[in-house]
Amino acid sequence: MSVLLEIEHLDAAYGASSVLHGVSLAVTDGGITALLGANGAGKTTLLRAVCNMMVRCAGEVRFAGSRIDGQPTEEIARLGIAHVPDGRGTFTHLTVEENLRLGAYCRRDRDGVAADFARSYGYFPRLAERRRQQAGTLSGGEQQMLAIARALMMRPRLLLLDEPSFGLAPVVVQEIFGILAAINREAKTSILLVEQNASLALALADHAYLLETGRIVTGGEASLISGNPSVRRAYLGY
Repeated sequence: MSVLLEIEHLDAAYGASSVLHGVSLAVTDGGITALLGANGAGKTTLLRAVCNMMVRCAGEVRFAGSRIDGQPTEEIARLGIAHVPDGRGTFTHLTVEENLRLGAYCRRDRDGVAADFARSYGYFPRLAERRRQQAGTLSGGEQQMLAIARALMMRPRLLLLDEPSFGLAPVVVQEIFGILAAINREAKTSILLVEQNASLALALADHAYLLETGRIVTGGEASLISGNPSVRRAYLGY
């Protein structure tokens, strides 16, 4: 597979506080890459750095062969990178349908947008049932589904997901991860997944990296990473 997203020697900081130190990783076109690590390791910062959002960076970020580091966040989104942040970022005072329309705000292909509404509701039938419901009244799992569906309305080539399982019941997490697998398989959408549930992330991903205190300490095929004794002890609990 060809490389869709490539990060080389990335440093990132908030003011004088350095978070990432020389990070290099890649996401294959059509693949799923998991980024594992403890709280404070820099996982969220890496996703923000890809989108040039709220963080000062140095290094190279290439998407589909072209450098995007330093470009405005909205331009990066238009290139086909959709970011689902931690905390979900739904507009709670708007309805489900209004949230989805905001996801397609920069598109002008009316027929394509209509088709993607149908596609999103196909992946998330509960959202179709609640399309006129205010987003703030949804359950936590439904809000996470809405955040992912809104990102899909951009018709992205790459989906950045930050802790999609956080705070959700295990049965809801399993449902969402099954949908993510379907999105990757059917739409060929590449995924860079930040996730603390290492077992679920490694089961979904084909490649994985382990980030510790702002540095990549290991990376490779997810099956090999899950078999690493130190990863098993620290992140898988056996």
